[in-house]
Amino acid sequence: MSVRVFTIGFAETTAKEFFTLLKRSGARRVVDVRLNNTSQLAGFSKRDDLQYFLKEVCGMEYVHVPDLAPTQDILDAFKKHKGSWSVYEQEFNNLMAKRAIEASVAKDLLDQGCLLCSEKKPHHCHRRLVVEYLRRHWGELESTHLV
Repeated sequence: MSVRVFTIGFAETTAKEFFTLLKRSGARRVVDVRLNNTSQLAGFSKRDDLQYFLKEVCGMEYVHVPDLAPTQDILDAFKKHKGSWSVYEQEFNNLMAKRAIEASVAKDLLDQGCLLCSEKKPHHCHRRLVVEYLRRHWGELESTHLV
């Protein structure tokens, strides 16, 4: 079974741009892969508001999957302490392996889903690492980064 997954970040994006991209994507649900999903700067991206807007604006489901998020320690080492991306990438890949996300996360949950994180671009974002990790373990996995 081929899995089709999208990714999106909301930083530096207006609500109009964000929800328009999601609606046009064809995704059926947003899979929130943030560790912290209630205190973000963009009001529309807070868990409860986002769940409401996704349903009303896009007709989409919302699910939070914290197993696809880094730990606070990994996040702090990179963001607060200005750690290197290569160390972050290695630590997060090790964490995904330890959590065995390829077995614990259902393919049908991610199929036609859109991984959500705050980073605007996927280059230095763990949502890209999740996609790459799962592709290595699941085989056929098509991905599109919406921003």
